[in-house]
Amino acid sequence: MDDELRKMICDHMEKGFLENIIDMLKHDKTLYPAIIDMVKDERLRVRIGATALVEELVKERRDELVEFIPEISKLLEDPNPTIRGDGANLLAIIKHNDGLSFLNAKYDDPDAAARTLIREAIEDIRQN
Repeated sequence: MDDELRKMICDHMEKGFLENIIDMLKHDKTLYPAIIDMVKDERLRVRIGATALVEELVKERRDELVEFIPEISKLLEDPNPTIRGDGANLLAIIKHNDGLSFLNAKYDDPDAAARTLIREAIEDIRQN
């Protein structure tokens, strides 16, 4: 996916076009990397939209999201603890055991907030 398309998707999320973006990703899973861009975006509305997007996609496209777990897990390596916590939250929404190894590797995250979200994600997945 090219940078221009990634930017357009994030800009559309900022404008509140969540339903349109959901529809786009339902029809083309090659657009899933835009989720990573949204989580890393500095605009709060875009980051919140990424969570809402995954919450909707998991209802009908869980298997595709499970395939995308390795990419989402890279968020757990980000220097920004907010992004690490958001990555953990996305894995918790997907609720698949494939996310556990990535989360367990970050169990002792140096940031208290990220560490809490990581540990909560582990518990959410284990309860599934």
